[in-house]
Amino acid sequence: MSEDQKKRNARIADIVLDEHTVVRRNPDIEHERAVAIYDLLEENFFSPGCAWDGPYEVTLAIQENRLIFDIRGEDGTEYTRVPLPMAPFRRIVKDYFTVCESYFTAIKTASPSQIEAIDMGRRGLHNEGSELLKDRLEGKIEMDFPTSRRLFTLLCVLHFKG
Repeated sequence: MSEDQKKRNARIADIVLDEHTVVRRNPDIEHERAVAIYDLLEENFFSPGCAWDGPYEVTLAIQENRLIFDIRGEDGTEYTRVPLPMAPFRRIVKDYFTVCESYFTAIKTASPSQIEAIDMGRRGLHNEGSELLKDRLEGKIEMDFPTSRRLFTLLCVLHFKG
C-alpha cells in the first residue's frame, strides 16, 4: 500500500460512544454529540501507533476513571485498546460544562456581545482540552487538531452526568 493510501486510510470510519450508564441528556448536549460525530466522520486524521491500516471503527468508553479508545478494523477485528487517565481532564471538563451552561442560558436572553464573550471563553476551554487530549495521546495515537477537538467534545459528552 502506498504512503498516500495509508494517509487516506488513517481515519475513523465509524465511532460509537459506550453510554451504558447514560439515561438521558439535555437537548443541548445531545446536539453537541451529534454535531461532533457528524463532523468527525466527515473529516478526520487518526493514526494509532499500531501495525494495522485503517480506516478504523472506534468505541469510546469511560471505565475505572479512564477514557478507553477501543480501536478495530472496519470488519470488527480488534486492533488495540488505548486507555487514558481522566484525572488530568477533570478540571477542564468541569469548567467547560460550567461555561457551556452559561452559554446555553445566554443564547436565550443575553445580548450578542455577552453571548460572544461567553462563547470565546467556551472555545478557549475547548481548545485547551483538545490540546491536552492530543498531548496525552502522543506516541499512542496521532491526530490533527480538528480531530482532537471533536474527540474532546465526545469525551465531555461521556463525562456528562446531568
